[in-house]
Amino acid sequence: MSSGGWTVVAVAGVTAAYALVSRRLSSTPLSSAIVFVGAGILIGPAVLDIVDLEHDTAPITALLEATLTLVLFTDAMTVRRRDLAAGGFLPGRLLGIGLPLSIGAGWLLAWPLLPGLTVWELALVGAILAPTDAALGKTAIANPRVPALVRHGLNVESGLNDGMVLPFFVVFLAAIPGTHYAEEGAGGVFWRALVLSTALGLLVGGLGGRLLQWTRARGWVSREWRQVYVLAVAAASYELGVVTDGSGFIAAWVAGFAFGFALRRYRTGGEEGHPDHTSDFAENLGGLLASISLLVFGAVLLGPALEHLSWRIILYAVLSLTVVRMLPVALSLAGSGLRSPTVTYIGWFGPRGLASVVLALLVAEEHVPGVELLGRVVAVTVGLSVLLHGVSAVTLAERYGRWYEKAAAATRGLREKAPVPEAPGRRRLGSLDRPET
Repeated sequence: MSSGGWTVVAVAGVTAAYALVSRRLSSTPLSSAIVFVGAGILIGPAVLDIVDLEHDTAPITALLEATLTLVLFTDAMTVRRRDLAAGGFLPGRLLGIGLPLSIGAGWLLAWPLLPGLTVWELALVGAILAPTDAALGKTAIANPRVPALVRHGLNVESGLNDGMVLPFFVVFLAAIPGTHYAEEGAGGVFWRALVLSTALGLLVGGLGGRLLQWTRARGWVSREWRQVYVLAVAAASYELGVVTDGSGFIAAWVAGFAFGFALRRYRTGGEEGHPDHTSDFAENLGGLLASISLLVFGAVLLGPALEHLSWRIILYAVLSLTVVRMLPVALSLAGSGLRSPTVTYIGWFGPRGLASVVLALLVAEEHVPGVELLGRVVAVTVGLSVLLHGVSAVTLAERYGRWYEKAAAATRGLREKAPVPEAPGRRRLGSLDRPET
């Protein structure tokens, strides 16, 4: 059997094994991310060497890019305008203040710790490691003892910050000589990657959502094909961004917003009050592909990176998960009225995941001079995040939940008790990850 065949067998075996015990493990510190990343290290060149790096590069790239496209699209679909103002402040502060500060802090701390990288390569490190992935700390969001304001804020933040970091990423990449975006020039990057890709995303997503609701009103589309349709719209928006030399990810992210808005605005009368399951299949598929992507990440990035560790890489990874995340969160929430345990909880649960891995892969495709060191830093940071956030999620969510219950009983007008609108659950945090009731 070819090495590619053994790779498929190994990935399928790990996925099937986890599926069989998923309910049992879902309430333990052993998260799905830890299982898949650990299995990836095991089947990678660092241990069993089942995955052939030389011949598997193209499928791996396609898998990761398709996964991020689907995650960006479906996450944006679920976000509503009122979600950004829920509680009056939390999502807006985390995204509008905390995210840019995190990028800047990551950039500045990389300067003394990662010698050999240029100023714009250091900026890329800050941008790549800024977005968070709530799926890696799902218990921190799903635990009902955690106040709704906090769960909602973390959920909205993680659904939007991976898309919001893309313009920073594109601009920093364009500043590095020799990259595709640098050849386009500043004007070309602005018009193609930012303006044109955004316009294409709005067009494809908005028109796609409107057409779907139009055919639903006439009973032309079945429930099964309605869910497949979501995949087609996501793929079309991404590819249009790519073929026009823009950003497929920005186009897919914007298309998700427009598609979700069209579905809600043009909901047919007979469906009012009923949950819309149009995106269920796409979100579940995105969750599955994200897990497989973490397995591949463990095999092709993290495993080899662990063989070339240095104190500088380890220190930066630790600071990225603490200072680079927690200090900007604290500054963004200053004057909000939230208690220090809440600010600390929000600051800690900013795990790094899929978006960081894919952005690092895109840098590798551009042949950036410092890509080897950059890739190791991203791999170690994401790997450490998978471990620490996964292990701590259950315990800290319970501990923080107990603190909140006591504080809510003893304090009138506690800021954490602010109501938030009921938001649709994201399936990446749903049935694939949570135990049955």
